Amino acid sequence: MDESFGKKEKLKSKVIIDKLFAEGRSVKKYPLLLIYTPLENPSEKVNKVGVSVSKRNFKRAVDRVKIKRLMREVFRKNKYLVSSNLAENYAIMLIYTGREIWSYKDLLRNGEEVLKRFVAQEKAKEHEKDPL
Repeated sequence: MDESFGKKEKLKSKVIIDKLFAEGRSVKKYPLLLIYTPLENPSEKVNKVGVSVSKRNFKRAVDRVKIKRLMREVFRKNKYLVSSNLAENYAIMLIYTGREIWSYKDLLRNGEEVLKRFVAQEKAKEHEKDPL
């Protein structure tokens, strides 16, 4: 499985980000909050992912950058959960809500859990749509 996190996978569009926060659904697993919405007309068959850390909780830029790097790595290692289990492509924003810096190991465990919850929530939603 491809474990890269290339330029095409990064969420940069202001329009999509605004839509994400206006209409998106969310999944939580402390210290991560995952907000997502389906991409309407994806140009590539990839999920668009962004990460965010509050300046209110982490005043120093070096701390925010470190957490963002860890979160991108967590997604990169676990993106197979999303891409292999869901047919649709999504815009995803990972937000760090904690007030202390977690270790990579703990963040990896919680990141995997939040992505599994996201996949389960979307699979349940797909099953509701399918007529039997």
